[in-house]
Amino acid sequence: MARIVQKFGGTSVADLARIRNAAGRVKQEVDAGNEIAVVVSAMAGTTNQLVDWTRQMSGLHDTREYDVVVSAGEQVTAGLMALALQDLGVNARSWLGWQIPIRTDGVHGKARIDAIHTTEIEQRFGEGQVAVVAGFQGIGPRGRITTLGRGGSDTSAVALAAALKADRCDIFTDVDGVYTTDPRIVAKAQKLSRITYEEMLEMASQGARVLQTRSVEMAMNHRVRLQVLSSFTDSPGTLVVDEDEIVEKRIVSGIAYSRDEAKITVQRVADRPGIAAAIFGPLADSAINVDMIVQNISADGHTDLTFTVSRGDLDRAVALLEGCRGAVGFQGLIPDPNVVKVSVIGVGMRSHAGVARQMFQTLADKGINIQVISTSEIKVSVLIAAEYTELALRALHTAYGLDDPG
Repeated sequence: MARIVQKFGGTSVADLARIRNAAGRVKQEVDAGNEIAVVVSAMAGTTNQLVDWTRQMSGLHDTREYDVVVSAGEQVTAGLMALALQDLGVNARSWLGWQIPIRTDGVHGKARIDAIHTTEIEQRFGEGQVAVVAGFQGIGPRGRITTLGRGGSDTSAVALAAALKADRCDIFTDVDGVYTTDPRIVAKAQKLSRITYEEMLEMASQGARVLQTRSVEMAMNHRVRLQVLSSFTDSPGTLVVDEDEIVEKRIVSGIAYSRDEAKITVQRVADRPGIAAAIFGPLADSAINVDMIVQNISADGHTDLTFTVSRGDLDRAVALLEGCRGAVGFQGLIPDPNVVKVSVIGVGMRSHAGVARQMFQTLADKGINIQVISTSEIKVSVLIAAEYTELALRALHTAYGLDDPG
């Protein structure tokens, strides 16, 4: 007997037929004698509608009431899933975040989980009952409903799996696993049977949308074994596991890309101490995250500084920088939203040299100019013009031998 947390995303519970289909998958595990907790997202499109209603009602809305509204989608799905399971003869009941309870901090709209009390759920396991838990929500220190931020149901599932000391956390979605790159762009993309936490974390943070970054980080910290599966096929999925569980490590396991990038170049800024702080300080104060940074060689005491922000933050970042032009003393700003970040990722990079060189040479051979470079221990990222995205992905996928199913 195993203890398993199953999480079903919005597309997996998009309508009543899909909820019944998901309930059938839960029943299979119950029939196998396993203890099951199910975490559900809102039905596809529901959260967007609820968010839109709050914004229409009040532009500067009370975030506490925002959480009350947007958490309602998961409540509906949890009740419907429990009903579907009961119709299949499965003993099941729904749980909202406050009923368990899932304790969070008081940061409404993006709360962090402090503790999950599982005593009652575990007692119900002993009675053969399935727990259907509304994802994305918890209860704050003052008794108010909180939400965990977009994609927070993945985090709910991993946190619950950690609290229950589950053997595995299955994430059911509309894809059947984690691929070496986006199969919609690269036809030869291969599904990975296993990937390390670190690689998955880099893939998620660099643009792959299979798993939410925060949930992968939590799984890595608590050593929760994740499995990514499709709700619509019976094919094997991808296990996200500790590096020790992967015997033979590829040098490069995957290639991710992010279109949510914009580049800003600050021209002819004084090359002296404190200038970087004067530029990036106001951005940080406004919660604008800066990613890649490069500074050109100083000439005549002046330099150009180039960095990236998310595309949605571009206009706000430019306005903030223009506001401090007099204090900083730069000559001009060049914003560019037409860029994409491409990253090659693999734990095998730790023990192999030449990965970056191969990336740079492959792009050069295709006539693709690299605008910015950043690296970590298991990742090399470059910023290129958005028009070359597909060409770059296909060329790099071939160059690192990822086209081969073996």
